[in-house]
Amino acid sequence: MERLGTGIGWRPEIADAVERMPGIEWVEAVAENLCSGHLPASLCRLRERGVTVVPHGVSLGLGGADRPDEGRLTALAERAEALGSPLVTEHIAFVRAGGPLTASPRLEAGHLLPVPRTRDALDVLCENVRIAQDALPVPLAVENIAALISWPGEEMTEGQFLYELADRTGVKLLIDVANLHTNHVNRGEDPADALAELPLEAIAYVHVAGGFERDGVWHDSHAHPVPGPVLDILTDLASRVSPPGVLLERDENFPDAAELERELGAIRDALEKEQGQAAPTREPARARSATAPTAPTAPAEPAAPTDPARQRLALAQAALLSSLVAGTPAPEGFDRVRLGVQARALAGKRADVVAKVAPELPEILGGGYRPAFLAYAQRHPMTGGYRRDALDFVEQLLLGGRLAEGRTRRELREWWLERSGPAPRSARPGVRLARATRQVLRRPLSRR
Repeated sequence: MERLGTGIGWRPEIADAVERMPGIEWVEAVAENLCSGHLPASLCRLRERGVTVVPHGVSLGLGGADRPDEGRLTALAERAEALGSPLVTEHIAFVRAGGPLTASPRLEAGHLLPVPRTRDALDVLCENVRIAQDALPVPLAVENIAALISWPGEEMTEGQFLYELADRTGVKLLIDVANLHTNHVNRGEDPADALAELPLEAIAYVHVAGGFERDGVWHDSHAHPVPGPVLDILTDLASRVSPPGVLLERDENFPDAAELERELGAIRDALEKEQGQAAPTREPARARSATAPTAPTAPAEPAAPTDPARQRLALAQAALLSSLVAGTPAPEGFDRVRLGVQARALAGKRADVVAKVAPELPEILGGGYRPAFLAYAQRHPMTGGYRRDALDFVEQLLLGGRLAEGRTRRELREWWLERSGPAPRSARPGVRLARATRQVLRRPLSRR
């Protein structure tokens, strides 16, 4: 695997600081936030300096029951080619559920949710990864995710699941040591055991990030400093293999450049710490995986999953997602308290992201924005992207009758009318009135 070195997640909010940071050898950018024909000037300047840029996808849902969407794969491939990237990365997660496989409405999580570590889920994931590999112009690496919840009846550990995935597909692994720490706190999984079972030769690079603990639950926020236990896991990993690259992720609450540089220095120190330590003797990962009684050895060339396997997974994922975003009963075997924590986290993330994609809404609503959105989210699952969510939120506020006539209602109405059609509103009053009338008439009667 190509050596990447030490890098940082590129975000528009810290773009200038990243360009000035010493020792930055590569950056990672969220693929869905880039347009291949109009790359940010900052990324172009970094590329001209020889800094590698890796697109990091968040919306494919490779762990979902459906086959990967061709349009999303095409977009990811275009970004990789535009950036001249050596690889692209995604997540071992599902992000949507429902639809034809379940004969139920399509639901969007707006977040990465864990797949069950079962044979059905592994078979589906392997086929989805192969589909993605065939569609992409460069190698694919997939990331282990953080989770607040555990699936009942799992058949493999995280390390065994990742080992078989890499063994069967040849996919590279993006190992997030912060996520291993999250799963240690939230699910009682030993990071050292997971590392011991990984196919170390498959590691493409490593993520490091911060979070916080509240009421015994670790939240992988990417908005807090990297804690010591995460750096300790990085040191443990580095004692087993020299990772080709290590990257600091920060998505919110950005500190000044000096603080980011100190965090990068702590990451370099954690990597170097292992050099003076003798790594303990460890049982080979292949032997551990093959002899584990809960994880029978998979055939070298397993058949593609049948539609019944996909349907079983689809029904399970739809039931879980519906309980998280639509208030339906918790599926059997899940911890209801922990599901409540996850549901509140999903609603909170929706509120945060909608505030980013539609920054006018918090300005118009002021301190009332967040409680109003959380109340909306309890009754209205996300069925499209965040921009659609913002439009639906404002539409519900306008139709709900709770907003009195006044400045706030007028500004929300103007905002919605400006963005709800395929083209900007005309400045001519007659055209604007006719368009608004058409929008109202198009709505189903049940929504008027």
